[in-house]
Amino acid sequence: MKFTLDKNLALNYTSQSQVARVLTESWVQKEIFCPNCGDEIKSYTNNKPVADFYCEKCLEDFELKSKKGKIGKKITAGAYSKMIERLNSEQKPHFFFMGYLTTLLVNDFFVVPKYFFVPEIIEKRKALAESARRAGWIGSSILFSKIPTSGKIFYVENGKEISKKDVLQKWQKTAFLKKIDKPELKGWILDTMNCIEALGKNEFLLAEVYQFEKDLEKIHPENKNIKAKIRQQLQFLRDKGYLEFIEPGKYKLT
Repeated sequence: MKFTLDKNLALNYTSQSQVARVLTESWVQKEIFCPNCGDEIKSYTNNKPVADFYCEKCLEDFELKSKKGKIGKKITAGAYSKMIERLNSEQKPHFFFMGYLTTLLVNDFFVVPKYFFVPEIIEKRKALAESARRAGWIGSSILFSKIPTSGKIFYVENGKEISKKDVLQKWQKTAFLKKIDKPELKGWILDTMNCIEALGKNEFLLAEVYQFEKDLEKIHPENKNIKAKIRQQLQFLRDKGYLEFIEPGKYKLT
């Protein structure tokens, strides 16, 4: 994989946003494969409003969001109302994220499957001031801290290429989530995955996950039996192969 964006492709453009779009989209089409099936991806030629790329083999859609510089804890997205609307749409794509350096070298590139996109990861920004050209407009940001690590599948991480085999395996590991349609149920599963990751260990105890009871109460105030809900999610993740049951009260990430 070549990490360099080809600046010669955008010599006819003057707008910096157009230059960035041409360089990043050209790189993705040339270097990136479909994380679902491993086949090549192609660019939509008609500027499809819901996606930038598609896989001809498995028909998955992808949208690219890029940023000059390293990707931090969040990235600017579009209008808040539109983002929420897209999250609830059956046509929403998977998302590619790219961070590239001023030297036009790709530093980070990862994909977030669309089933990790729930309203909780979208931050509502302050409305633009009355003096602004688009006064009252409310933008949004995507909060990467709300997405479990297993939902951020890297092709390139800190300038290092990740093997195709690893990308495909990591994609399939959480593919069970695409069959979950209810936002509340999916939210509970993702919150539990985040709690497990926050422990920072491969093996953990049920009692350790219970430590997040107060945090989960704030997120899900309607639930009056948090510990039972935690046990339910761990059982579900075990049944889906995300976790391995070692002994009563003890689990292991697969």
